[in-house]
Amino acid sequence: MKGMNEFFEEAGKVKIIPVVVFHGTEEVVPVMDALKEGGLKIAEITFRTECAQEALKMAAEKYPDFWVGAGTVLNETQAREAIGSGAKFIVGPGFSESVCKVCQEQKIPYLPGCVTPTEIMQALACGLSVVKFFPANIYGGLKAIRALSAAFPKVKFIPTGGVNAENMEEYLAFDKILAVGGSWMMQGKAEDILRNTKECMEKAGKIR
Repeated sequence: MKGMNEFFEEAGKVKIIPVVVFHGTEEVVPVMDALKEGGLKIAEITFRTECAQEALKMAAEKYPDFWVGAGTVLNETQAREAIGSGAKFIVGPGFSESVCKVCQEQKIPYLPGCVTPTEIMQALACGLSVVKFFPANIYGGLKAIRALSAAFPKVKFIPTGGVNAENMEEYLAFDKILAVGGSWMMQGKAEDILRNTKECMEKAGKIR
């Protein structure tokens, strides 16, 4: 559980979880270097490209001080593959009880996508208190999160999908939001990612 607490502490401190899509392993070092230089030590690598597992393994090995996680994890098999490749946290677009069990067995943080009261109750029943809210812009954004927080005061949210440099501060100003996730800072080349990351970290640093 210590590892889980440390992960949530780090996420709450930096307030940003970049969603990274690798199309080739040659992208790993320049992208990870840009995030690190920009002030981040956390990255959600989507598990939906052909090189995702290899890229995740490379990132985990070359950047041991990073919280490298796997995103878009849909089932138990993917969860085990990701954890075996070095993932320190698992993110899903929706809630999966089988993925949750794997993560608890391995003592790995699990961030399932939950946007309805029923889904949040399923997560709570499995002992989770932090959920991904995805896609945030489609399911009511901050207004929906505020309404859900009234019913679930102990739950923290990580909205992803439609969150960007323009609205991230508005989201982060609400104390039930642990961090925001997204790929908006990952656009362009390594130097663009570095500049975007620094700008986002500066904005996030002014919140709370």
